[in-house]
Amino acid sequence: MKEFKGKVAVITGAASGIGRAIAERCVSEGMKLVLADIDDENLTKAESELRGQGGTVLSVRTDVSKRSEVEELARQTLDVFGQVHLLVNNAGVGAGGSAWEATWHDWEWVIGVNLWGVIHGVKVFTPLMLAQNVECHIVNTASAAGLIVGGISAPYSTTKHAVVGLSESLYLTLQQRGALVKVSVLCPGLVRTNIINAEHHRPADLRNEPVELGAERRAGLNIMKAAIEAAMPPRQVADKVFDAIRNEQFYILTHPDWMELVQMRTDSLLRLENPRNPAQTVARLIGFGK
Repeated sequence: MKEFKGKVAVITGAASGIGRAIAERCVSEGMKLVLADIDDENLTKAESELRGQGGTVLSVRTDVSKRSEVEELARQTLDVFGQVHLLVNNAGVGAGGSAWEATWHDWEWVIGVNLWGVIHGVKVFTPLMLAQNVECHIVNTASAAGLIVGGISAPYSTTKHAVVGLSESLYLTLQQRGALVKVSVLCPGLVRTNIINAEHHRPADLRNEPVELGAERRAGLNIMKAAIEAAMPPRQVADKVFDAIRNEQFYILTHPDWMELVQMRTDSLLRLENPRNPAQTVARLIGFGK
């Protein structure tokens, strides 16, 4: 898809961060917008501000972990605009630590949003896009964490690897059928988003019991917060996404230097070696450590 003016984009996780930046780029391209997010306040703000920039915008509060709400998102999209050409399955959260220490609620919440959210988007919207028989594109947001070994959150890494696998399968199946629907998977490194504050929007039935954070945990959160505040602006990610859509590029890696970690994982796999801890390399890439 090389022409965007007048076409319809649906973006989940659109109230802030990467989703909001992609929405702004859509407006600049003359697209009509459907914004989906669970954050009511920022969703309303995004709708108002994007309309102020000249956008034609519909906002739909959506919990992507719930199939019925994604189905309702599709219904409202078709009722208002009659079609959809670009789907960005972008909503994401992070929680939990090691595989056994992450709570059941952590696992359920992260899998529900990060993985089931993408599955719901693909299952609901792909048939609609195929039926239109026009050029369309699906962008699934994974993470560089979906291409490398490690990560401080087992639930997060698990879901991001799964989104990459889902996207590869979707791409190949559509390609084999000669479909006009193309696919990309977005694997950003560190980006200036609100993911560290996602906990505020965790459903009440999936919240953990309050615990007192230890000094080490607080220090780690402060380091991550500082790294995110100094990270790539979301607008740069949005520009890379649109370049990839125009070029029908599948893998979108926003941070080329992170390929060092991808290479590390690939080399170990090819040699059938045990996984190597990438912590020192990650610290260097995000600006901490040498």
